[in-house]
Amino acid sequence: MDSLLLRAAEKARVPGGHALTVDREVFAAEVSRVVESLAGVEVRREEVSALPESGTVIVASGPLTSDSLALDIARLTGTERLFFYDSISPIVDAETIDYSVAFRASRYGKSLDGTDDYVNCPFSKAEYEAFVEALLEAQSHTPHIPDDVPYFEACLPVEELARRGRETLRFGPMKPMGLTDPRTGRRPWAVVQLRQENLRANSYNLVGFQNYLKYPDQKRVFRMIPGLQNAEFLRYGQIHRNTYINAPAVLMPTLQMRREPRVLFAGQIAGIEGYVESIATGLIAGRSAAALEAGAEPQIFPGGTALGSLCRYVSGADPRHYQPANITFDLLPALDEETRSRFKHDKRARHAEVCRRALESLDEFLAVPVA
Repeated sequence: MDSLLLRAAEKARVPGGHALTVDREVFAAEVSRVVESLAGVEVRREEVSALPESGTVIVASGPLTSDSLALDIARLTGTERLFFYDSISPIVDAETIDYSVAFRASRYGKSLDGTDDYVNCPFSKAEYEAFVEALLEAQSHTPHIPDDVPYFEACLPVEELARRGRETLRFGPMKPMGLTDPRTGRRPWAVVQLRQENLRANSYNLVGFQNYLKYPDQKRVFRMIPGLQNAEFLRYGQIHRNTYINAPAVLMPTLQMRREPRVLFAGQIAGIEGYVESIATGLIAGRSAAALEAGAEPQIFPGGTALGSLCRYVSGADPRHYQPANITFDLLPALDEETRSRFKHDKRARHAEVCRRALESLDEFLAVPVA
């Protein structure tokens, strides 16, 4: 669909296996450059504390929406604002990684261009057990978080995962599957993966190591990771608020408000998780807004497409138990019994068939002119 943001992402891309990972400064600069050059666009860099009372409006204020704007959104939606707390991982200086211990590799050798995208820090069993023990004993910041506000399950702090069982990390962000330690020729007991943070490759993110530990404890415990014994931390892990509306109680599949159709929501404020999903809903909201401005009816994306399935989930899930979602195969329509039988023992082939049908449906949808 020729998304501006995906074009910008390609220019700012950094190695990250099959994940979309970008140099954020390069990405932001490219998006700003293009938007500022568009005819008819006025860019205002100022706080918006309340939504405009008239006209077509897209709210894409993200997970850190200010209190004043969030209160106005709550007033307009008629629902109490909802929020959970999300977390970010530490970043280390690339020059302080010990490459006599850490090694470059992608799981099972998979990467987009055949290069080894990740730096891997391998643990022996004894090193892993000592690390988990230290993690469990480390002190957390005193959270300014209500006891009844849950963490997002897909982004749990590492100390919370460790509390769920001493082997939990080894089957989560520290799983060693698909990796071989060149020093031993064997799979490590556990591994921490580091992902390049920017195009200069001068900093690395500890993948899945978001946490809420006090900074001195982060430095002490994470330097127990093999290869990071002398690491310099450019950023420590943190917890941050993620604000979102109760989308199923508020939105239509076009991402318009049911109560106020001139107002549309997109991205994480709409209850979306993931960069690509946020980009996609921005594009959908933009198409819907353009249709409204042209006096046309906004189009609903077909349910057989990933975009249509995501929008149907966002607008149609149970509002009593709603949590933000990524796109998953479970959201897409199931294959018919005959097709499932044909690919009974080949999950990859089943997924490929779902993707083929989704792309076919999307092509047909985009080929129909907007009225």
